[in-house]
Amino acid sequence: QVHLVESGGGLVQAGGSLRLSCAASGRTFSSVAMGWFRQAPGKDRDFVAAISYSGGDTSYADSVKGRFTISRDNAKNMVNLQMNSLKPEDTAVYYCAANKFALQTILSRDYIYWGQGTQVTVSS
Repeated sequence: QVHLVESGGGLVQAGGSLRLSCAASGRTFSSVAMGWFRQAPGKDRDFVAAISYSGGDTSYADSVKGRFTISRDNAKNMVNLQMNSLKPEDTAVYYCAANKFALQTILSRDYIYWGQGTQVTVSS
């Protein structure tokens, strides 16, 4: 069992930065991949970024590549998403999720534990 709590969302102007954090509880955290997804109003939940159990491998959606960076600290049970050069189209609720596998995947069906989400709003 993994319990996830996101924080760090808010309102920012286009071009600005935000850092999302996800605090995890549970002994299996360091053995599973973690991911970030987002859902804008009226749209499906989309993959944003993912990181392997060790932090050695990462994956990004094309829309955020070069602007977002995912990282994890297994000693602190934390996963972070640094978001730079934000755009209005990045506006969404961002969710942290724990994968059932050790290596990262981009499919939401592979993620079995989800946080409650944190709102990110980027104004133009």
